[in-house]
Amino acid sequence: MRRLWPWLRVLLGVGILAALAVRLGTGAVVGGLRAIGPGAVLAALGIGLLTTVFSAWRWCLVARGLGLRLPLATAVADCYRALLLNSVLPAGVLGDVHRAVSHGRQAGDVGRGVRAVVLERLAGQVVLIVVGVGVLAAHPTLLAAAVGGLTSGRGVTVGTLTVLAVVLAVVLALGAAAVRGGRASRLRDAVRAGLADVRAGVLSLGTWPAVVLLSAAALAGYLALFVVAARAAGSQATLGELLPLLVLALFAMGLPLNIGGWGPREAVSTAAFGAVGFGATQGLSTAVVYGVLSLIACLPGVGVLLLRRPISRCPAPRPEARVAGC
Repeated sequence: MRRLWPWLRVLLGVGILAALAVRLGTGAVVGGLRAIGPGAVLAALGIGLLTTVFSAWRWCLVARGLGLRLPLATAVADCYRALLLNSVLPAGVLGDVHRAVSHGRQAGDVGRGVRAVVLERLAGQVVLIVVGVGVLAAHPTLLAAAVGGLTSGRGVTVGTLTVLAVVLAVVLALGAAAVRGGRASRLRDAVRAGLADVRAGVLSLGTWPAVVLLSAAALAGYLALFVVAARAAGSQATLGELLPLLVLALFAMGLPLNIGGWGPREAVSTAAFGAVGFGATQGLSTAVVYGVLSLIACLPGVGVLLLRRPISRCPAPRPEARVAGC
């Protein structure tokens, strides 16, 4: 199943986008792309810089809480590279895997390096969930209306949703089977080690307030970029009207069914905008523009990929001799 899952998520993401294209045509996509001007591009680069610095700073704090050294400049460069890889590779997380393993090798502890990245990403997701639940709680009819839009034909078809539910059920069943028997004890050991890292890396008094503030600042940047995308796509809705829709779209981006972020975001934006009367086409255009601006925002990662050298794992030279190649 591990080998099939990356292909399944790609197929599902493509299926979602194809369903939207059939329902709404390509006009919304083409119109959204034409609407991107120099101002939106500059805003994307500026907002992308801020959100990348906030995320990198959060990573530094968590890594140092786990006893790993990570300079901020290095973290910013690695985050830019990870964002670019996440955006252009189908799995959507390979960039984070790369920065986790790279930092772990540099620090001499790959396991702890991976856990640092997992924890800092988890901290950001927790803040998104808390803020999102609060926003959606203030607009209780929005979620129901968006779900109704998805199942009534304005977004993804019922058949597509059924396939998604079946795939998720299979994944959960296989996961439950995998932890039976001897693997259960290893899972318990991993959970205990993970909880210890959470306490040291995130929940310590010297770390968690800054982690929460940086996560909230990064979230504000993502929402600001969504607002830029909505304005570029021609939306005249007020900020108060847009924010709940944009939070719902960010939630959708967390679903493990996307292709570099594409798929669920477009489906949910289409349904949500249509459900509140702004038009499904407007929602799709906004999501498409946001996807393009997000890619533009991480373009500095190209420079990092070209300039950063591969990690060398040569042993430290002894005083009486130098190791060749180090």
